[in-house]
Amino acid sequence: MNKKELNQQQTELRRVMESGDHAQAIKFFLRQHAILHASAMAKARLWSYEDEILDGLDESQIRRIPQHEEHSILWCLWHIARIEDVTMNLLIAKTNEVLEERQWLVKLHAPIQHTGNAMTFDEVTDLSQRVDIAALLAYRTAVGRRTREIVTKLEPGTLHKKVDQAQIARVAEKDVVHPDAYGIIDYWSKCTIAGLLLMPASRHNLIHLNEAAQLKRKRK
Repeated sequence: MNKKELNQQQTELRRVMESGDHAQAIKFFLRQHAILHASAMAKARLWSYEDEILDGLDESQIRRIPQHEEHSILWCLWHIARIEDVTMNLLIAKTNEVLEERQWLVKLHAPIQHTGNAMTFDEVTDLSQRVDIAALLAYRTAVGRRTREIVTKLEPGTLHKKVDQAQIARVAEKDVVHPDAYGIIDYWSKCTIAGLLLMPASRHNLIHLNEAAQLKRKRK
């Protein structure tokens, strides 16, 4: 599958989300979501963009920030995992983040717990060198599986409801968004549930997997 096809699927997902057909919207989202995670996450026997990106890479290449770039592949994976964890669990399910369970932060060896926005180059470099790669991939899989549990339980009519502003306040109180990136919280506050499924749970993943694919091409 190429970038054009992935973008076309995102366009179709948005159309289905806006159609009012709840069952079709959930079905289409789950398929797109599976493609944007490791194949082991959903076990759906679909092509996986993450798997394709990581194929053939060694640890140093995942951690490396290529010349003239701002991020590493590891940062991309951290960022999309944290954004999905925060929005799906705190804003939609109104539960705790996956990160808060099973000592994930300890396993990850991460120097931060926020989403990775507004980091300096030195901070991105530090994160890229310190995070345990196997734990990060396992954490992202756990986040993806939780998202699927949440989405399959959404009742008809829920998708077009606005995000609960009490949950926005909860996010603002937690150490999940860098103080210099609070514009993200404002963006989330204006979203519907369908809007969060589109951005970040699918489109945002695609954007940063595209970035990771570009970084892979610069690995040498």
